[in-house]
Amino acid sequence: MTDSDREQHDQFLRLFMGLEESLRVFVRSLLFTHDEEREVMQEVAVVLWRKFDPSMDSEAFCRWAFGVARIEALTFRRDRARDRHTFGDEVFELLSQTVLEHSDSLEAERRALDTCLQKLPEDQRQLVQTAYAPGVKIDHLATQLGRTAMALYKTLHRIRLTLMDCTRRVLATEELT
Repeated sequence: MTDSDREQHDQFLRLFMGLEESLRVFVRSLLFTHDEEREVMQEVAVVLWRKFDPSMDSEAFCRWAFGVARIEALTFRRDRARDRHTFGDEVFELLSQTVLEHSDSLEAERRALDTCLQKLPEDQRQLVQTAYAPGVKIDHLATQLGRTAMALYKTLHRIRLTLMDCTRRVLATEELT
């Protein structure tokens, strides 16, 4: 790999990694499952790398990346159109447009939530991360923790209220600055 190739690769990785979470949220909003999201995100990454133009600035890359993600999600949906549980194209377009219009606020909310998660006591943060991991069933987790499912639901509810309150405060502070 030449120095020029390395520089291009590094530039792509910086731009892509800076957007990856926002792209995931966008793709997830257009699909049904995390497996579908992972599959589409892999394809998005491949397409972005293959067609990457190093002369793009970060704003142009962002617009282009979201466009590619939208097209890849649409292609994925069309390939699975035989499934009766898919949205029509009109609903898909409405969803993608709405998410794109709100992507900045969604990203601000995600950052605020991350900030608030870090403020939680370690045991509460671990519980939230474990309980909301893909595929986790609350009744199984409750059994592992030696608690009833209802007690765990109540604990998680209290933590969610704390996070919601904290997130609102962080967002209000950001709006003032």
